Amino acid sequence: MIGKLTADDRAKLLAATEQEVRDAAAAEVMPRFRQLERHEIDEKTGPHDLVTIADRRAEERLTASLPALLPGSVVVGEEAVSADIGVLDALRGSAPVWIVDPVDGTRQFVRGERGFCTLVALAQDGEVLASWTYAPATGRMAVAVRGGGARLDGVRLRTGSPAAGGTLEIATSHPDFTSPEEDRAFARLAVEGLSPRPCGSAGLEYLHVAQGALDAVAFGWENPWDHAAGLLLVAEAGGVSATVADEPFRVTGGNALPFTAARDEATARRVLELMRGPGMPEGEARDEG
Repeated sequence: MIGKLTADDRAKLLAATEQEVRDAAAAEVMPRFRQLERHEIDEKTGPHDLVTIADRRAEERLTASLPALLPGSVVVGEEAVSADIGVLDALRGSAPVWIVDPVDGTRQFVRGERGFCTLVALAQDGEVLASWTYAPATGRMAVAVRGGGARLDGVRLRTGSPAAGGTLEIATSHPDFTSPEEDRAFARLAVEGLSPRPCGSAGLEYLHVAQGALDAVAFGWENPWDHAAGLLLVAEAGGVSATVADEPFRVTGGNALPFTAARDEATARRVLELMRGPGMPEGEARDEG
């Protein structure tokens, strides 16, 4: 369906999607920034897993508006999946899928910090074709198109490579959300020449890698709404990603975890080798399938 669009229609779709993302954030997210009432914040799986009225309303708006841009497409949104895990099945179907995280970095949003974003990715047959990473509190918009590059506010993004001999800066899964097994994998990154730290908004950390401001991310969960947009952004900026099984990350799930996205091949290899640990060959890792 997407492949049948003319170049002009594709350009119109990209522009229209960007505008819908901006409009949803302007209407449903930013008016509630630093204005949330306690009753507008709920816990999902625990005290660190929050959802707000802004998350819900923004996703509802995008769920209504995005399929209108591409007839026959469907939406897989974080809050919809939270209510019905069966929504994820759409990722394995043949219809184009909009993968939506209405507020990535909800904890930062609740605290009144600017480190949150809205993430949208368009996928079909398990392949991410385009993505939008919008940080409404700072007004930054990053767009990536498979085979067409990545741009931040219209300027081409390139990851580059870390300086030789420098310390690699790496953002990892936040310890509030990790298992003991994941903790051990990430602890192996605390070696000379690497400087790991807990991540903030995953979407913004991917943007930092695409900008060359962060050398790598390493994550131990596979929710597609957290990763689809950013992985394409990093790839189109020249970066590299892989799971500890040395396989591409699949938005359809069943990945060997943890995985990394890095500025270049050498950095990705270094991170993966450390996370595997001694005696763990490629492919022997936790599978979330």
